[in-house]
Amino acid sequence: MFAAIGHSATRPSILSSLLGALPYLRVAPSVAASRARLADMDDAMLADIGLSRGQARAEAARPIWDVPANWRA
Repeated sequence: MFAAIGHSATRPSILSSLLGALPYLRVAPSVAASRARLADMDDAMLADIGLSRGQARAEAARPIWDVPANWRA
């Protein structure tokens, strides 16, 4: 039946895709805010947390969905 209407039985449904995105959507605002604060830190603040300017820039530039799995749990 699925093949007749162009669907694959193994392709995830839209609902399952949306449900899979919920953990990311839950943490996205705090991740974006944290990375923005990190980008605004001066060199002394970065030194206090053990990061270089380059490390801070790299972390701040990461996409909001690129977070450790335990953050999404």
